[in-house]
Amino acid sequence: MEILTDGPVLHLSGDFDVRSTWEVRTAIYEHLEGQDSDVVVDLTEVTTIDMTALKVLAVATRRAAAAGHHLTLRGCGPAVRRMLHLSHLIRIVEVERVAVSA
Repeated sequence: MEILTDGPVLHLSGDFDVRSTWEVRTAIYEHLEGQDSDVVVDLTEVTTIDMTALKVLAVATRRAAAAGHHLTLRGCGPAVRRMLHLSHLIRIVEVERVAVSA
């Protein structure tokens, strides 16, 4: 898992699974503490994701809300969206809407 920071955006790439959840969790929490604005987690380059990783994102979303911020997921592919719906975590996390072209 590679994590790059660009202002309020955390860009994740690679496998986001049980082996990388601690690293991502730490990066998100540190980013939330250092930001006066909302945080975006970009999953565009994530190749695989599991339920443990989604739970980390859900808990981080609630932690951000408790601090008065928003945590938004960007670049959620069909597989990620499907898992969010199947797990009902879609009710907890905020997923950035993608504009549909005509």
